[in-house]
Amino acid sequence: MRPQVLICSYLQEDLVGKLITDVPAVDVVYRPELLPVPQFGADHWGKPRELVEGQIAEWRAHLAEATIMFDFDWWQPRAWQQHSPNLTWIQATQAGVGARAEAMGHTENQIRITTAAGVHAKPLAEFALAGLLYFVRELPLLGSQKDAQRWENGASSTLYGQKALIVGAGSIGSEVARTLSFMGVRCDGTTRGSRVLGQPFERSITLQDCDFGEYDIVVLACPLTEETNGLFDKQRIAAMREGAILVNLARGPVIDQEALIDALKAGHLGGAVLDVATPEPLPTGHPLWETPNLILSPHTAANVDAENARLMDLFTRNLRRYLTGDKLINSYEPFRGY
Repeated sequence: MRPQVLICSYLQEDLVGKLITDVPAVDVVYRPELLPVPQFGADHWGKPRELVEGQIAEWRAHLAEATIMFDFDWWQPRAWQQHSPNLTWIQATQAGVGARAEAMGHTENQIRITTAAGVHAKPLAEFALAGLLYFVRELPLLGSQKDAQRWENGASSTLYGQKALIVGAGSIGSEVARTLSFMGVRCDGTTRGSRVLGQPFERSITLQDCDFGEYDIVVLACPLTEETNGLFDKQRIAAMREGAILVNLARGPVIDQEALIDALKAGHLGGAVLDVATPEPLPTGHPLWETPNLILSPHTAANVDAENARLMDLFTRNLRRYLTGDKLINSYEPFRGY
């Protein structure tokens, strides 16, 4: 029987057509009228549909036949063992799938899951760079001077010559380091053991051996696991250099958010750049909204127009590996959480 690929979240029709052409050895099922309604081009969550009885029956039939899924089932994802007995592999659309996979019962390697690691690296590196330049080149000051119609001489800092610590030297952390290195920033990367990192990192170091006071910039790009939950606590934030900038591209719970808010209000940190928060969505009235020297993205920094094309390129490469029995790219390991 030919592998049956079920696409479980929105994609542009031309990308689906390209997939069918590029990998003719599989059957592809794409029924956008049965999927959540996307709010933007790269929306893989969307607004859930209220399916009528006939549509539910059709979707259940597709689930039952699927051997491969692009994204997790949106309808009843926790019932995948019941609904999809032939399922062997899910290509996720997120880089960090640990919490989502665990919540859906994917904890024992019953099926293969591959992540989207690397797809979002460049957009997130751009976001980190934009946030750092916002503070280092004093763009808020320029804005206030323009509003007040004041033409004043002065000087700002520069990224060139600064030193950054990248916590998490995976695809995102490595892309951030490459981007910052191009700007003249010296980057160290953390490792879990004795692994030695090459370029773009100048030095490999374990988190336990870090002197956070050495760094002008700290970028968090690690997965959320039991080990990294609360990783950047009050003590580690306090150990950072006065005026340093903290960037979080990981997950909200990696940071002690109350400690971060206190450090920004006290002026200990020069700024923070967050793509994530706790909780999400952040409710009205939450203290983070009123925190000074903070850039806050609603977990959308990786959402760019080219995302789906990059996802389909990764999925196509993995499909070919699947058909030839080769090792899949970005295999998720539930025992490690990433």
